Amino acid sequence: MKDGTMTLPMKHRFHLPEGVIYLDGNSLGPLPKGVTERVSVMLSDEWGAHLIRGWNVDDWMGQPMRVGNMVGRLIGAPDGSTVMGDTLSVKVYQALDAALKMRPDRKVILSDNSNFPSDLYMAQGLIAQLGQGHELRIVDPEEVMDALTDEVAVAMITQVGYQTGYMHDMKAMTAKAHEAGAVMLWDLAHSAGAVPVDVSASGCEFAVGCTYKYLNGGPGAPAFIYVRPDIVDQIRPALAGWLGHDAPFAFEGDYRPAKDVERMRVGTPPVVQMTALEEALKIWDEVDMAALRAKSIALCELFIAEVEQRCEGVTLASPRDAAMRGSQVSFAFENGYAAMQALISKGVIGDFRAPDIMRFGFTPLYIDEDDVRAAVDILADVLGNRLWDTPEFKRTSRVT
Repeated sequence: MKDGTMTLPMKHRFHLPEGVIYLDGNSLGPLPKGVTERVSVMLSDEWGAHLIRGWNVDDWMGQPMRVGNMVGRLIGAPDGSTVMGDTLSVKVYQALDAALKMRPDRKVILSDNSNFPSDLYMAQGLIAQLGQGHELRIVDPEEVMDALTDEVAVAMITQVGYQTGYMHDMKAMTAKAHEAGAVMLWDLAHSAGAVPVDVSASGCEFAVGCTYKYLNGGPGAPAFIYVRPDIVDQIRPALAGWLGHDAPFAFEGDYRPAKDVERMRVGTPPVVQMTALEEALKIWDEVDMAALRAKSIALCELFIAEVEQRCEGVTLASPRDAAMRGSQVSFAFENGYAAMQALISKGVIGDFRAPDIMRFGFTPLYIDEDDVRAAVDILADVLGNRLWDTPEFKRTSRVT
């Protein structure tokens, strides 16, 4: 992120099980080395020794903004414009509600069918709660630009789609949204730490994202929300939580929002989880995102070429043009769930997304060309010899 001094991959910086090729960092990143020790110190020396004094002595109260600035520097946001806390669904709800209030004369929320279902569910729930006749309009990803008309209040778009990795042009789409008079809300769940992002250059009003994927914050790591600095004082959050108050410990009877993006805080921050994330984010001080992106494209291109040459019965579901694809590759296969379970049993961990998508994430921090070729060796064996065709691999688990 700063000086580009890295040498890829940096496998020695992660706990990676022996014999495993991990192609699922787009769903849950692996454990970075140093996190276990840092969390242990937090538990014993901060919570254990300082008790409630840790909110001041160890600055737990300032952690959401401190870590928010670390994430902000990865997405092109100025310090003080990004804050951590809660889940991504909560942050989507906050941002969408605030965006709709900025366009009270419009009723359309525009999204696309590559958006993560939770974002759409949040929009549906908010529409029902408001009861003001709003409409959630969903189009194909390729149709979003043409659908940005003067009816649209908010364009709520995930930059990189979760199923196929389809990637929107952030700057161009934000410009088109603003030309139509709409507010732009980006979900960066599959972008932050995977592709270069510059929310400031795009001019978007809001951006949200999670930190347990490419940022390696761990399961349940808190989400982030960015608000463009020039509009933050206009935002009155729907979820007006205690820690979003301008003076929480004044215990005033009425809500008075904080003067900056801290007004988007809701409840008590998850200090243990945020400590793990804070330590995990330190690696990005050594990462040049342009170099990371170039390596990611090379790994994905190699994987596509090898699979299409050596594996029968699968169809590329991701965009073939690397400029339109995030840091993942998806192939459609009729028996994709069972095939993925067979792959996992042989040490290649990807994941499955209904109805038939086998999804593979490529993180150059710990994946190299040898990993790609070895993974395709195993995939070719699983498909060519129908190793997936057993009852064991067809039993559906709760998490796919």
